[in-house]
Amino acid sequence: MEKLIALLIAAPLLGAAVLLLGGRRLDRVGHWIGTLLSTASFVFGLVLFTDLLGRNAEHRTLIQHLWTWIPVEGFQADVTFRLDQLSMTFVLLITGVGSLIHLYSVGYMEHDERRRRFFGYLNLFLAAMLLLVLADNYLLLYVGWEGVGLASYLLIGFWQHKPSAATAAKKAFLVNRVGDMGLSIAIMLMFTTFGSFAFGPVFGHVDGASQGKLTAIGLMLLLAACGKSAQVPLQSWLGDAMEGPTPVSALIHAATMVTAGVYLIVRSAAVFDAAPDAQLAVTVVGAVTLLFGAIVGCAKDDIKKALAGSTMSQIGYMVLAAGLGPIGYVFAIMHLVTHGFFKAGLFLGAGSVMHGMNDEVDMRRYGGLRKYMPVTFVTFGLGYLAIIGFPGLSGFFSKDKIIEAAFAKGGTEGWILGGAALVGAAITAFYMTRVMLMTFFGEERWKNQATRSPEAPSAEPAAEHRGETAEPHPHESPKVMTIPMIVLAVGSVFGGGFFSIGDRFLYWLEPVTGHSEGHSPVSAGEVTAATMVCLVIGVAVAWAQYGRKPVPAVAPRGSLLTRAARRDLLQDDFNHVVLVRGGEHLTRSLVYLDHTLVDGVVNGTAAGFGGLSGRLRRLQNGFARSYAVSMFGGAALLVAATLLMRAV
Repeated sequence: MEKLIALLIAAPLLGAAVLLLGGRRLDRVGHWIGTLLSTASFVFGLVLFTDLLGRNAEHRTLIQHLWTWIPVEGFQADVTFRLDQLSMTFVLLITGVGSLIHLYSVGYMEHDERRRRFFGYLNLFLAAMLLLVLADNYLLLYVGWEGVGLASYLLIGFWQHKPSAATAAKKAFLVNRVGDMGLSIAIMLMFTTFGSFAFGPVFGHVDGASQGKLTAIGLMLLLAACGKSAQVPLQSWLGDAMEGPTPVSALIHAATMVTAGVYLIVRSAAVFDAAPDAQLAVTVVGAVTLLFGAIVGCAKDDIKKALAGSTMSQIGYMVLAAGLGPIGYVFAIMHLVTHGFFKAGLFLGAGSVMHGMNDEVDMRRYGGLRKYMPVTFVTFGLGYLAIIGFPGLSGFFSKDKIIEAAFAKGGTEGWILGGAALVGAAITAFYMTRVMLMTFFGEERWKNQATRSPEAPSAEPAAEHRGETAEPHPHESPKVMTIPMIVLAVGSVFGGGFFSIGDRFLYWLEPVTGHSEGHSPVSAGEVTAATMVCLVIGVAVAWAQYGRKPVPAVAPRGSLLTRAARRDLLQDDFNHVVLVRGGEHLTRSLVYLDHTLVDGVVNGTAAGFGGLSGRLRRLQNGFARSYAVSMFGGAALLVAATLLMRAV
């Protein structure tokens, strides 16, 4: 059965090779080849999952060694795969949601001339992501990590003829390189500390390492996670990444790539459990980011960027839970899976709205679309209820567990983290209700207007291929797009409840992640009551502002916080002032020091020796009379000195 593990990666990798190298002869069928091979990987995953279910918990780790990659004395890297409960969860999420997004893309990218290439990039992304979660050592994980970065760069900048898309792809690539440096340094530290970077030796010898080394490794792993999962301070790329086609947003920025950081932290649980300072840093980053992303999402009129802020915030919840240690590891992954369902569904719903609205993204030009797009309205609405934590839906079970775990941390830290999570829940209810009301309710603001507003830079160019440039005529998307939306909506409704029955998800992951109940100062019922109050407050405020009042065509100036949130809380301004200008000043200072100090010392030394040699050279002028005078003078001095000594 272990031999099937490699096929999980081989199927989409084969699809990428065929589609990217096969040429235009595959244009007519390339999208179906990509979808078929993605689905084949999902089927292999189901077969392996069934096999794991038939084993005892302690025997649910399958290892497949393919070959020795780098056989050097004292340094050996193997291409070895590990399939356990944690990686199996990611395999099913990546291939399952990924296959649905492939199917959706068949309709969404129907009129794009480069559709075959797009599906090749999607397959490449799946293969890299599967390699990341199946690797049995950090160096092989790093290969998948970089492969995901490459594929995301290609997909975000797929419409590279748009300057905004090309810039967004470069921005995502560069910001992620900062995080990747953290992972590479962590791997080097592991090798110098443990003599290996394989999971087994590293986790098995954590107790023998110094606290300083473990803290350094943990902080570098956290830096890597911040880059991939768009967490503070490396979150600036996510909003701009919405320039890619909407299926890319659903796949990369909802269900897979942005969750890679959470996987890295949970997989490295042994390191973080032994490094409390690094673990505390993880919780702080998660708490700050869940509030940061939620506030940004409140001020965006671009429907995709509003959902991008939401993604940032929800990943913040997962990182917060992962930083809580054994109290929260399971719930971080549980929320990751449920989020994969409802956020992918929300992004696909946004794409369906754009498909019917000539690719308009400005929600101020929407309104009243529920009667024109009933399937999109229902599926998007179920995803909305799931993400705000409506009782009985998936988000209610997973996010409430994270809030409970935050309080269970105990002490002042527990109250602060739990309070931040509750505030985030209220803001989530507000901005998602705002999206729902502005899109599907109210007056039909799109009438008598041409689409493609100048304020919406991420408007997608697919409308040009469909010849849609005049007033939109909203309509439901084709079945090839609505079927994946319906499947994801089912997961959004029932996923959390299914996982919670008998704590089955907890018992599934506990052998890998461990679990501890903690000592919460508040009961589960009190947490649920508090989250419901936050939900009602958020919905009520959004209804008062956007449901009872007409939505203006142009956003009002707003408060200082609102204006800052529209600019992503000045994250790009901060990066420009601190990093770009700071880097310029640092470079100029180094150049000045180089010219004045380094070059001054070198050139001054050379000039000194040159001057000395020039003066010494005068003593060797080649004239006999000069030498005779020198000899006579020397002899005179010698005689004078001798006479003086005798006289004394």
